[in-house]
This record gives sequence, structure tokens and C-alpha cells, in this order.
Amino acid sequence: MRWYNNPAARAWRTTPAPEEVLAFHQSLPGYRPTPLTPVPSLAAELGVGRVLVKDESQRLGLPAFKALGAWWAIHRTLQDHPGPVELVTATDGNHGRAVARRAAMLGLPSHVFVPDVVSDAAIDAIRSEGATVTVVPDSYDAAVAEAASYAVDNRLLIQDSAWPGYEEVPQHIVDGYSTLFREIDVQPDLVVVPMGVGSIAQAAVTHYRSGSSAPALLGVEPASASCVTTSLLAGELVTVPTGKTVMAGLNCGTASTLAWPVLRSGLDYSVTVEDDAALQATADLRALGISSGPSGAATLAGLRAARDRLDLTPDSTVILISTEAAQT
Repeated sequence: MRWYNNPAARAWRTTPAPEEVLAFHQSLPGYRPTPLTPVPSLAAELGVGRVLVKDESQRLGLPAFKALGAWWAIHRTLQDHPGPVELVTATDGNHGRAVARRAAMLGLPSHVFVPDVVSDAAIDAIRSEGATVTVVPDSYDAAVAEAASYAVDNRLLIQDSAWPGYEEVPQHIVDGYSTLFREIDVQPDLVVVPMGVGSIAQAAVTHYRSGSSAPALLGVEPASASCVTTSLLAGELVTVPTGKTVMAGLNCGTASTLAWPVLRSGLDYSVTVEDDAALQATADLRALGISSGPSGAATLAGLRAARDRLDLTPDSTVILISTEAAQT
């Protein structure tokens, strides 16, 4: 386990995401807030007052939270690019499917690039939305590079990671995720979020460091793809090698350049977890009636790993962000 702690994080302040994001999501057919499910047995196990799971297993007809960011970003990008376009992205699975679903809804073609570690089932799910899928025989970062190279002229890149010169669309995606946190109507003491390139964690920090509530924030990522934790410990943005992990949605070697300064300033804690811990958390949540894949259940694994290092009491309220449904 690798561990990072920033005692100054809760004092840092920033500006909130635009208010119109929530109104856009509320206008979509099928929108409803996802459940915030109490799990008393986990609260008892962890010695806290309440554990609540924000269950993103059924968001806008898809098995993950990603549509919140992708659909808002597509909406904003198309305002600036009227006319026939093709939507392009790279993905470990859920983001690409969300982009493809929205493209089909709008009558637009889509092209999704995936690394070769993505499962056949995830690829089939993306293709089922009408997308063209290109498998890149390399890492997620390589798939992003391929997508960026392909996205020229009327091909619009809708990517959830930022780099110098490409930050406007990723910021729209992060803004889109704000709806997830605006739906939470309790005051937590700790919020636990998974981290791939860091975008959902960036959204969490932005939300909780721009309002009256300032809970502690814990980011969780795979030990085999710990780009955020490694960067935080180094004090600078670092790229790490990646391999295979059951936490496929978090299998990223380079943090978003937009997320990095926000996480460096406003994230209290970061922890890494092993595959077996994520799989155990997935099974435990399933037994409790919550569908969560390893990337979503990583938050429970991370909370368990970090529990003794956290300032929690028998009265504390903890929220786990479960970002995806169990894989089928």
C-alpha cells in the first residue's frame, strides 16, 4: 500500500462547476438521481456512524457514471462545432460507451479507440451502441494518443483526460460529474473516490472545496497504475508504467493535467489497493445488494486499507462513490 496525506487540503478553496450542468442533466429523458444507499454492516465493520454508497450502476440507462461528463461535454462542444461531425474518444470501457450512446442518440457516427487489455465484453458493449472500435495493441495512454491523432477536421475528440493544449473538453467532462455530488444531500465527514486519470476526484475536490461543507477526501487507485499517488508523493506530475488490473477503468499511467493541480492542493489522502482487495470489495457489495465492478468497489477496498490512518469516529458519516455496475 502506498499512502499520501496532505494536512492542508481542507483549507484550500476553489470555484464551483457551472450551475447549468445540473439543469442540463435534469432535462434529459430518463434522468433521476442515483441512490445513496446506507450499509449498516460496513459502518459496524469500520467503526463509524454511517457508510453510504453512491450507486452509479444505473446512470441514464448505462452501467456507470460516465454519461454525466461525456454528455455535457458533447453538448458544449457541439455548440461550438455545428454541422456534421464524428465523435472520437479513447477508453477503458465505460467512457467510450457513453460517448457512443450519445452519438447514436444525436444521429452522429462515433469512433472509439481501446487498449488491448479491455475485455471482449466491454468492446462488444461499445460496438452495440453503433461505434466503430479500434483496438490499439498497447496501453490506455497509447489509445489516447491514437484517438488524438485521428481526431482532425470534423472529427471531435471527447476525451476525459487533459494534456497541454487539450483542456477545454476535459474540463467540461469534469464539470459534468458535478451533478453526482450535487445530488448528495447529506453532510459527510469523508468521501472516497476512485482515481484513474483523476477526473472524478477532481470533480469531488471542486465540489467540496467550493461550498460550505469541507469533508476529508480520499482517492483510491490500483497499485499497478498509481499515477496520481506517485505524482503526489513526488510533488510533480509523473507517468507510471501500467499492466493488467481488474480495476480496468482505473488502469491509467498519466494523470490529467487539469486534475493534477486540483488534487495536489485539495485532496486529503491517496491510497493504492491490490486487485484481490478490489475483488473482495466487489463480492462484499454484491452480497449487500449493490452492483459494483472492481473500479467502483475500489473505494471500499481503499477505505479498508486506510481506516487506521483516517480521523474517523463512531459518529462519522462516510460516502463511497461506486462508479460502475458489476461486469457481466
